[in-house]
Amino acid sequence: MTQMATTPTAVPQAVTRKPAGKWSREAWLRRAPLMPALLFTILVTQIPFLLTIFYSFQSWNLVRPGSRHFVGLRNYIDVFTDSQFRGAMFNTVLLTVVCVLVAMVLGLGLALLLDRQFLGRSVVRTLLITPFLILPAAGALLWKTTMFDPTYGLLNFAFGTDVDWLSQFPMASVMAQVIWQWTPFMMLLILAGLQGQSKEVLEAAAVDGAGRWRIFWSITLPQLGRYLQLAVLLGAIYIVNSFDAIYLMTQGGPGTASTNLPFYIYQRAFEGFDIGQSSAMGVVVVVLTLVVATFALRLMFRTFGVSEVR
Repeated sequence: MTQMATTPTAVPQAVTRKPAGKWSREAWLRRAPLMPALLFTILVTQIPFLLTIFYSFQSWNLVRPGSRHFVGLRNYIDVFTDSQFRGAMFNTVLLTVVCVLVAMVLGLGLALLLDRQFLGRSVVRTLLITPFLILPAAGALLWKTTMFDPTYGLLNFAFGTDVDWLSQFPMASVMAQVIWQWTPFMMLLILAGLQGQSKEVLEAAAVDGAGRWRIFWSITLPQLGRYLQLAVLLGAIYIVNSFDAIYLMTQGGPGTASTNLPFYIYQRAFEGFDIGQSSAMGVVVVVLTLVVATFALRLMFRTFGVSEVR
């Protein structure tokens, strides 16, 4: 009798799947090296900001011991009804818009120059980048003492005048220094866009008879659109917080002619010792900056084709 061999039937076993998603163990292991930096950032930025929000609801002046008490939204109401705060906000917007636009135009011109082949291009490029490498405080002192000095300044020597530039034209003087500082940044971004465009398209346009201006307006400038947007947005985020130039060159004066929001908050906190209102001003400025930064990041992601940040 022949015995038939029977093959044991495999019993399916439960398959243990690893948890998927951003909260899985592998995801945490990938993020583990970033945790010290994240904790340090929270310690030095978020905790002080939370304390600032707490102090913004208090009436607290350091020169009056025992004056600290809860006032609710009173500080925020006083901030928005403060004419000096509105003037500082106007100066901030004016300084940011003028400096960003002028620096972008100058950066575009310099980038077009450096995109061509000529003798000594590397030396010229290094010299043009140098202002951006100088510390903002050092750059402000340099312009104050060597350019705008009413007695020994280079501007009065060049024009044969005796104008006190920092007193008669405070905002224009600060703008000149900030534009000088940030034009190399704009130039580098735009130069990266110029060097990334297709040479075959430019050569084909030249063969078809298009002139330099026609090629620039119809081909080069549209291709530089994303880089120009990036330069404007990043420049605005940084320039809106300008403090060094105003503090070292004009001290916000004459009067409040050149006072912007960062300097005005400094005055209220460290010269007026008003912790409550200065904290409220700081919260308002941070919220406005976050709104602009969020819009800037969304526009940047859309421009460069980034659909999701993981």
